[in-house]
Amino acid sequence: MEGGAYGAGKAGGAFDPHTLVRQPHTILRVVSWVFSIVVFGSIVNEGYLNSNSGGEKFCIYNRNPSACSYGVAVGVLAFLTCLLYLALDAYFPQISSVKDRKKAVLSDIGVSAFWAFLWFVGFCFLANQWQVSKPKDNPMNEGTDAARAAITFSFFSIFTWDYMDPSQDSSMPYAPYVEPSAGPDPAGMGGTYQQPANTFDTEPQGYQSQGY
Repeated sequence: MEGGAYGAGKAGGAFDPHTLVRQPHTILRVVSWVFSIVVFGSIVNEGYLNSNSGGEKFCIYNRNPSACSYGVAVGVLAFLTCLLYLALDAYFPQISSVKDRKKAVLSDIGVSAFWAFLWFVGFCFLANQWQVSKPKDNPMNEGTDAARAAITFSFFSIFTWDYMDPSQDSSMPYAPYVEPSAGPDPAGMGGTYQQPANTFDTEPQGYQSQGY
């Protein structure tokens, strides 16, 4: 990338919100943020049902409180993580240290992979508990749409976080560093500079006598 490692040459530039919101990486963050709201919001609002005996509420996913707790916890933490890295995206152009930029990129890659894994676990957990839920626990089918929505958007979140890898997005201000060519490249082909072939033959061709 032009300008130095991890976009160091662009450091100190003015914040451009139009450029930020048009980047695919930012769009994926916003989509993941919305998905997390759907997941934990669905479980909090309709994921707990009143028992027939009038006692305490129970989780709609097979009466397993761990399933509801996991979905809410992952959703809320993913919500906060999206906000944190959206702020980092906005602040990133002002970071001048290449070392700090590298740390931000590596943390972004690691966090994205980690959350994709957590959403995969959450999807499998919620889907399994929903499958084994007993109809007699919820004869009126209350909250079933919300329960299915949480499972569905947990599945979608796996891919939005998995594709949220800055190393795959060349439009990002901190795309991976590419070694620039040592010489001019008028054709735009990239690559390293190669010394042109010498047009002069420096090897002696033998002694030639001159006539006087």
